[in-house]
Amino acid sequence: MTTQTLSVPDISCGHCKSSIEGAVAPLPGVDKVEVHIEERTVELDYDGAEATLDEIVAAIEEQGYDVAGPVT
Repeated sequence: MTTQTLSVPDISCGHCKSSIEGAVAPLPGVDKVEVHIEERTVELDYDGAEATLDEIVAAIEEQGYDVAGPVT
């Protein structure tokens, strides 16, 4: 299981949270997706053998949000 936190600066409200979580949660291999509005981050737990970070980022971007990259 891979844990990753992504910075998504455009997150600003509950709709953003619902949109991103709804797009990422159904992806194969995604065990957890949690959007933190105040921090403007997306916390993920996923199986790298089933889902790639690129696929997850693409799902977020398809909802209209730019992913700034991983939080270190």
